[in-house]
Amino acid sequence: MANSTDRKTDGRGQRIVPAKSSAAEGLRELFVDELKDIIYAERALVKALPKMANNAFDANLKAAIEDHVAVTEGQVQRLVQAFEILGESDRGKKCDAMEGLIKEGESILEETEPGPVRDAGIISASQKIEHYEIASYGTLVAFAKILGEDDVAALLEQTLAEEKDADLKLTDAAYNSINLEAAGEEAQDDDQRSDSL
Repeated sequence: MANSTDRKTDGRGQRIVPAKSSAAEGLRELFVDELKDIIYAERALVKALPKMANNAFDANLKAAIEDHVAVTEGQVQRLVQAFEILGESDRGKKCDAMEGLIKEGESILEETEPGPVRDAGIISASQKIEHYEIASYGTLVAFAKILGEDDVAALLEQTLAEEKDADLKLTDAAYNSINLEAAGEEAQDDDQRSDSL
């Protein structure tokens, strides 16, 4: 049994998490590891997005999600190009964050009735995914530039711009119609409940 003197701590007495034997030692290794994470995430999204589109009530939301499937497929192809430039395998590494975000999106479908409220939930789940991707691609662009991988940085910047655009479209859909419809549906339900009392 290990005693407390065997644990590494920082200067404030906080325990330092020990690294795995496969842990990245340099920025390039971390960069490639993060690329493997995001390509897994994008491939998982290509499989998950059609279910969200099929469950969308609003025709514009459904079309936007379907369009984003094609955009995401293009993003996967750019990531494959990035791996080729780096001379690395494009085999992904399980992305726990994306798995959780997809699972949350699926639970929203189960927890809402079809219609505007479900659409509002789909937008909420989709924006969480977009924000995760924006953060990931922003970091990857910074890493690529620091490492002098300008061609890879250019590919990743294209995807970052697409993710920001998708987030703006979702925000526009939410504020211009879907959330208003969902709120109107709730008000109608409240009126029906008071009439029955």
